[in-house]
Amino acid sequence: MRDKNAAGNPKPLIFIVDDVPGNLQVLMHILKQEEYRIAAASNGHQALDMIPAARPDLVLLDVMMPGMDGFEVCRQLKTNPAAADIPIIFLTAKTESTDIIKGFELGAVDYVTKPFNPAELQVRVKTHLELKFSRETLKDLIAARDKFFSIIAHDLRNPVQNLILSTDLLRYSYDSFDEAERKDYIQSLNNSANQISSLLETLLDWSRVQRGTMELYREKIDIAALAADNIDLLKEHAMKKNITVSCQIQANTYAFADKNMIGTVMRNLVSNAVKFTSPGGKVKITARTSSTDSFIEITVSDNGVGIDPGDIAGLFRIDVQKKTRGTAREKGTGLGLILCKEFVEKNNGSIKVVSTPGKGSDFTFTLPVNP
Repeated sequence: MRDKNAAGNPKPLIFIVDDVPGNLQVLMHILKQEEYRIAAASNGHQALDMIPAARPDLVLLDVMMPGMDGFEVCRQLKTNPAAADIPIIFLTAKTESTDIIKGFELGAVDYVTKPFNPAELQVRVKTHLELKFSRETLKDLIAARDKFFSIIAHDLRNPVQNLILSTDLLRYSYDSFDEAERKDYIQSLNNSANQISSLLETLLDWSRVQRGTMELYREKIDIAALAADNIDLLKEHAMKKNITVSCQIQANTYAFADKNMIGTVMRNLVSNAVKFTSPGGKVKITARTSSTDSFIEITVSDNGVGIDPGDIAGLFRIDVQKKTRGTAREKGTGLGLILCKEFVEKNNGSIKVVSTPGKGSDFTFTLPVNP
């Protein structure tokens, strides 16, 4: 069984619904032996209020309850998008096949009869948790595959077609162009080549992360110097948009991380900031040490277009495919921020964003100071 669930919590959360206090105590005692986190409700109405917000990994639901029975609770949970995917195991003293079939038809995954057999209950809970986590992993893999094919089919095709078109024009009509037109086509070729190179590098990095073949080499790195180097790499694009990019990190600011990975994170965040900032805007990189001096927070800020609140939750998820063009119609793969999250977390950090539409965004990631 994995150590963390989809929300990143240390142990799976089991939600028990039973109107008999004695049953709740017995179930809690059995499940706590496996160190599950436990939440409970004593009636159907309370369960319907609590479960969608708690987002448990599994629900143990008593069938025979006064007021609203377990069948009705199950039916309403399965029609609620916030709870529909949560597996439900019925707790019942009934052994009639019609009741069992009704439970399965309503969406339950299993049932456990009373009085409880501790070993049976533990096995059934463990089995359905593993099935749930396997489905989540498969969903992520399918989303990753679809994203990969989408990028190859769309994002890579456009610059390749531009290369073909430009080279064909130069090949067959070279003598009909003046010197300025030739330079324009050569510049277009160079832009397409750089776009393809950047895209392929991102795809290769992301692919290595997914396959677990990217080596991690942590060392003491100078954050100010790393930020300055990456600003220098992106200064041409920023200058074209008349955007000022500055590093306001004090000298001798260090972190313990993989230099190449964090360089990639900075490049992506600064590039995005420039992309979504209008001409004349500003982008800055700042850093501060935590109160315990155990980690540093690095922030890339801009005064650009900002992000709609409804889009923030999907920024670092590969199964959410939303593309927004930059202020100069720049394109992106949608993989950059996902790669940032992967790299930051591999270096024992975290990443978050605070944004206001029309005012700009702050992307902040943390890194440990010491090994």
